[in-house]
Amino acid sequence: MDWAMQDETFKVQLFRFVDAIPSLKTEHELLELFSEYFYSESPLLPKALKRWIPHSGVSAYIAGKLIKANVTSLAKQFIAGKNPAKALKEITRIRNEGRAFSIDLLGEAVLSEKEAKEFENRYLELIDTLKNFVEGLEPSELLDFNHEGHIPSGDISFKVSSFFSRLDPVNRANSIEMIKVPLQKIIRGANNASLSVTFDMEQYHLKDLTFEIFKSLLNESPDIRFPAIAVQAYLKESEEDLRELIEWARKSKRRIGVRLVKGAYLDYERITNTLEGWPVPVFLDKAQTDANFERLTRLLLENSDIIRPAIASHNIRSIANAMAVAEELRLEKKTFEFQTLYGMAEPIKRVVATRGYRVRDYVPVGEFLPGMAYLVRRLLENTSNESFLKLSFIDRLNFDELMAEPTGTPAKPPAEPKETDHGIDQKQSANTEGREADRMEEFKNTPLIDFSSKANVLDFEDGLKKVKKEVSTPVKIPLILGGDELFTNETFVSTDPSEPERIVAVVSSATSGDVDRAVCNSRKSFKEWSQEDAGSRAGYLLKAAEWIEERRTEVAATQVFEVGKSWSEADADVAEAIDFLRFYASKIIDLAEPKRLGTLPGELNRIEYIARGVVAVISPWNFPLAIAMGMTSAALVTGNTVILKPSSLSPLTAYYIVKAFRETGLPDGILQFLPGSGSVVGAGLVSNAGVDAVAFTGSMDVGLGIVKAAGSTTPGQVNIKKVVAEMGGKNAIIIDSSADLDEAVKGVVGSFTGFQGQKCSACSRVIIVDKAGGAGGLKETFVSRLTDAVANLTMGHPKESSNILGPVIDRAALEKIEKYIEIGEKEATLHYRYETLPSNGFFIGPAIFTDVSPEARIAQEEIFGPVLSIIDATNIDEAIDISDSTRFALTGGIYSRSPGSIQKVRERLLVGNIYINRKITGALVERQPFGGFKMSGLGSKAGGTEYLKNFLFQRTITENTLRRGFAPEV
Repeated sequence: MDWAMQDETFKVQLFRFVDAIPSLKTEHELLELFSEYFYSESPLLPKALKRWIPHSGVSAYIAGKLIKANVTSLAKQFIAGKNPAKALKEITRIRNEGRAFSIDLLGEAVLSEKEAKEFENRYLELIDTLKNFVEGLEPSELLDFNHEGHIPSGDISFKVSSFFSRLDPVNRANSIEMIKVPLQKIIRGANNASLSVTFDMEQYHLKDLTFEIFKSLLNESPDIRFPAIAVQAYLKESEEDLRELIEWARKSKRRIGVRLVKGAYLDYERITNTLEGWPVPVFLDKAQTDANFERLTRLLLENSDIIRPAIASHNIRSIANAMAVAEELRLEKKTFEFQTLYGMAEPIKRVVATRGYRVRDYVPVGEFLPGMAYLVRRLLENTSNESFLKLSFIDRLNFDELMAEPTGTPAKPPAEPKETDHGIDQKQSANTEGREADRMEEFKNTPLIDFSSKANVLDFEDGLKKVKKEVSTPVKIPLILGGDELFTNETFVSTDPSEPERIVAVVSSATSGDVDRAVCNSRKSFKEWSQEDAGSRAGYLLKAAEWIEERRTEVAATQVFEVGKSWSEADADVAEAIDFLRFYASKIIDLAEPKRLGTLPGELNRIEYIARGVVAVISPWNFPLAIAMGMTSAALVTGNTVILKPSSLSPLTAYYIVKAFRETGLPDGILQFLPGSGSVVGAGLVSNAGVDAVAFTGSMDVGLGIVKAAGSTTPGQVNIKKVVAEMGGKNAIIIDSSADLDEAVKGVVGSFTGFQGQKCSACSRVIIVDKAGGAGGLKETFVSRLTDAVANLTMGHPKESSNILGPVIDRAALEKIEKYIEIGEKEATLHYRYETLPSNGFFIGPAIFTDVSPEARIAQEEIFGPVLSIIDATNIDEAIDISDSTRFALTGGIYSRSPGSIQKVRERLLVGNIYINRKITGALVERQPFGGFKMSGLGSKAGGTEYLKNFLFQRTITENTLRRGFAPEV
């Protein structure tokens, strides 16, 4: 451990290795991973030791056992026992040493209601075990009484996410109601056993929901005694949260406990919220957290008439501060208590207890090796450069330095919260600070709506109500030809796939004559538009982005009704459309500037880009705003004129694109809108001699047809048509024995069922490398947990936030998926099929096949629905070969903690987008430029710098600058 505290690289590798050990079934796998972590490019352990590492036979078995034994020994320092019965010895010791206890049960992430029920039963077992133990204890004046009288001898701590697998702030009301059932059982059982309960805090996005659950339970159950909840001092909102909690307690006349902690997810919160583009909710300076901890300590002690304070810290300064404030307020020592972690800071605990204060150990109980997530968190706390324990026991700072007052400067106050119809939104849905000044210089992804904010949830519900009212009388959509809106006699309808009888729009249908008129208009407008200053063209995109952003919930809600997207999927589509507009606007300025080639005297060489001409954009329904906007905006900003032919299944959403640009004042004829059938409008545009480029996203069959048709020139055609096409995938996720199965199951579920699998990037194959095999092996465990997680998903109209699975787009899609399931039943084993379907709408449940041959049709052909093939591989090389065996090369990934396996995937996996230890859907503009090769498409990646060049010609200009023996640059 001392080594880890002194070498950051070694510490990271050590903890990652320790974290992976529980997943490994054989000693051979463990030793392989040991070598990969510590003897890769730069050996972290002595080279001589490597020669003594066996890889086979009895020696390997013994070596593997020794490593596991050492890690188990380490775990025992922080975990009291495998189960409550085995932990009683340590709990007895703690009690005999004059300390109280709070028990927390460790466990893997709860991914299904089956797993949630198992966790509930474990807590009920814990309560039964502790009941008999507590009844046999000799009363202790220090531990069993506070200044008001008797208190429970023991406490149990839990995290609310352990008892309901679908706990989600976006599904607030349902989450609260569903989780009350198991929690009431746990809390009442604890009360009957003379135990108190403490609600632990988890990640920030569950904070507000956890407070709501706590208050709701207590409001409904006035007989619940000694409830407590944790408050995390590293959160910038913690003082406000605590004041609200105190106010609620006074109004409710409920005496509650508050466990004040520093917080255990600092890096997670910093990284996750930064990646999401949301404000980072934690103090990044430890001194600020320490100072806030002291402020909150005073606030708790000042309100000890209604609050039972528990000061949870190993920091001597924090502990001493609490003692000093209590003395200043003339509080009895029994008014509050100190809480510490089991296995840590034993000398500090003894000193505090000898001074007459109640000390309570937070005691984790669970299997030693599977408890790695907790263990690693504890190890990281112990070895953090700013950890008090490291500073005191390793770095040996002197007493005055350790006791110095925290000097962190106060955090910059957050931007004034915006007012909404539902009150103050403390969690902004977009980080807009400074955007006007820097958007042309530095692109930033549009943050998704943070649905952990109740105000944001209510705002989205308002958007749904508004759109539902608008489409109650179907919206009439015209053609846009030149500057004219034309409503035609021939129309088609767009319907709600969840309720097909609901018509959301009546759409004018273009004819072949309209195609010719649109092309003629585009050609007339092209010259002037192509010569427009690039900055001016970019300005139209930025204004369109603002227009969409101002109507964000309305546009997203439209997709909920028109294509059956969930709230989060719909919002992500809108955010991506905004990103395309802003990103391409930011990139065109540099691209529009001619670049000099070489520096030789007497010759000036420059390369520049010029627009191609008229671009036909043929867009899909599955990303009805984002993809259509991406193709349209890229073509426009590069100086081309555009004719947009939207999918006939999502014309209402696509119509927002035209409205956004018309609102910006885009000149007539630059962007035209031609809804209609693919056979008339789409084919007409592709074959028209006046069209210079086609941007298409859709099926492989249609895409290849476009490529073929575009390759035939017609009379009057000037340019060979450029085709930019994204045509789908048959994407695989590899899982090996070192994978974090919690993350792997969540990632596969999200990649496989997200928007019902109707994404070209969706996961349709899982390739499992299970070297050990057999009962309890990787494959059996993964498939079992995956099945339970999928069975746990709710299905219905996505206007209800509780529904995770929605409809497929239409009857034809449903019938195609049904056909492939029938094919799969002949080729493989139908392991599971979700069959509890709504009676109305185009709903089809996810299907999981096992024993699938890599050559099977369901493993080779794109299905575009929630059908998953589980394929076996003997090693990582075979898994990669299987992944690469289809005609497609779009997305793929791996869940693994093996550096060697990850490196092989980096080097060999033939897909356009590789994802490592995360889901394979959800590419973001600029961060993950999207697109593949083989039959997945052609053209540069969307959302990347090179994409704009698809719509440009390159031109090189060479000038002889030598005149009479003189060149200007000489």
